Amino acid sequence: MTDVPYEEWRARAAGLVPHTGHHVDGEFTGTGSTPVSSPRDGKTIAHIASAGRSEVDAAVAAARRAFDTGPWPRLAPAERKAALLRWAGLIERDRSTIALLISLEMGKPISEALGIELRAVINCIRWYAEAADKQLDESPRTGGSSLALVTREPVGVVAAVVPWNFPLTMAAWKIAPALAAGCTAVLKPAEESPLSALHLAALSAEAGLPPGVFNVVNGPGEVAGRALGEHPSVDVLAFTGSTEVGRHFLRYAADSNLKRVWLELGGKSPNIILPDAPDLDAAADTAAWGIFFNAGEMCTAPSRLLVHRSIASRVVDRVVARAEALRTGDPLDPSTEMGPLVSLPHHARVMSHIQAAKSDGARLRTGATVDGRHIAPTVFDQVKPGMRIARDEVFGPVLAVLEFDGVDEAITLANDTDYGLAAAVWTSDLSTAHRVSRSLRAGTVWVNCYEEGDMSVPFGGVKQSGHGRDKSLHALDKYTDLKTTWIEL
Repeated sequence: MTDVPYEEWRARAAGLVPHTGHHVDGEFTGTGSTPVSSPRDGKTIAHIASAGRSEVDAAVAAARRAFDTGPWPRLAPAERKAALLRWAGLIERDRSTIALLISLEMGKPISEALGIELRAVINCIRWYAEAADKQLDESPRTGGSSLALVTREPVGVVAAVVPWNFPLTMAAWKIAPALAAGCTAVLKPAEESPLSALHLAALSAEAGLPPGVFNVVNGPGEVAGRALGEHPSVDVLAFTGSTEVGRHFLRYAADSNLKRVWLELGGKSPNIILPDAPDLDAAADTAAWGIFFNAGEMCTAPSRLLVHRSIASRVVDRVVARAEALRTGDPLDPSTEMGPLVSLPHHARVMSHIQAAKSDGARLRTGATVDGRHIAPTVFDQVKPGMRIARDEVFGPVLAVLEFDGVDEAITLANDTDYGLAAAVWTSDLSTAHRVSRSLRAGTVWVNCYEEGDMSVPFGGVKQSGHGRDKSLHALDKYTDLKTTWIEL
């Protein structure tokens, strides 16, 4: 929650003057021509510059120069650490402005933009800043006549293409470890949410990051994103978004310079509640919170609730009650718990999934009503495994409830998906917790909780949810190469 009242947030929004150009080589360039509208009311917030291939070429060239001849990769790691800490400090200074930009551009409630997203971004940059001077090289024992060195070196120019649902958290998860490792970067934010990323870029220059180290280009994915994916001077591309677009990036890499592509893609995450859950009410409340948080616009959203038949009525009734109690409204109102969906086209896509669920025979328990740009928190039960609502990623506030009779059936249902990003199981039995968590094909498994963790643990998926890991020290592996040097003495 924020202590700033609703009227003040509205006044701040009215007086906001965001950055609108590309940020290349330490400066803003380009004329704003493409409108960015707010999902809260459909009004245009700003007109931003939109990149074609020439603008992408300029950004990549700046990053290339900064890596090949600039100071950043050659700084002592402690100096990179100090610069990143200054950047994080400036983000904290401007956190209210940045949270307001996020809330305006993608509809996240201001209390969550401020208390969840900005906190995560600041923590991420500080965490990798602190890690910058803690990495060690190796010297294997080779015998008295030779010396072997294994050094970890920055890979080069990193392109990051990120979505709108957590526009700066997803960016920080990629940019922070890349910069800490000594790489330079080009960020392409989603078309819906460029303004917060541009403010971040301005603060990077103020923090003293050398020109070209961190660049931001705006534009549609099929133009600017593709240009980054095909660019021969990009060494690594990191992407969070849909599985369909992830396939495109793999093709772009194959058709260009075989750059490494790291993908964090969609999900259809199962949330399994067993009869011996330590607290059934807490499990149900968490299930409701998880699917309706951020209007369900989360790749890890627990969109499949798998509940034992003996407790299904109690659990689902409580989930429905929690759904109906959620406060939807203007994202600038600190009391709002669920804001509007990001855009009218996305709104239509979510409604099409709801209609498909009805057509397939799922029972609507609550929701599916439309209030302007909102969709009321929606719960379907009597869902069968083959229904589209049980298989397709909706990316909205829509829960599918499936019932099971035993643990093995629950595991089978949970794994019956093309995705493998996250999962959860609720049980009081330690052996069951271990057996189920090891049997689930997912990058993250929560036991008796959901969406818990910190920067020390890796995040990513298996199957068609992608590969590679964000967060933790393991993320540095994506942005470094191991070099062996063998010296005969």
